[in-house]
Amino acid sequence: MAALAWLLIPLIGVLVAVTWARWAGRTRSTADGASLAHYERFRTAMQPGEQPPLRLDKGEADESGATDAEPV
Repeated sequence: MAALAWLLIPLIGVLVAVTWARWAGRTRSTADGASLAHYERFRTAMQPGEQPPLRLDKGEADESGATDAEPV
């Protein structure tokens, strides 16, 4: 019985190592597209003398009441 316990210790270690390696090597998504677009619009808005592009989300109206503006 003691020999079986000594064989289980490395087996459990291998299983932990394999689990950690799979978790560490997983493919992570980088959802930077939206945040980079927001930063670019912020940077453009902060430039003196320049107008930021108009961007309306679906269902929002501008000053004239139009709701079909194309997103930038």
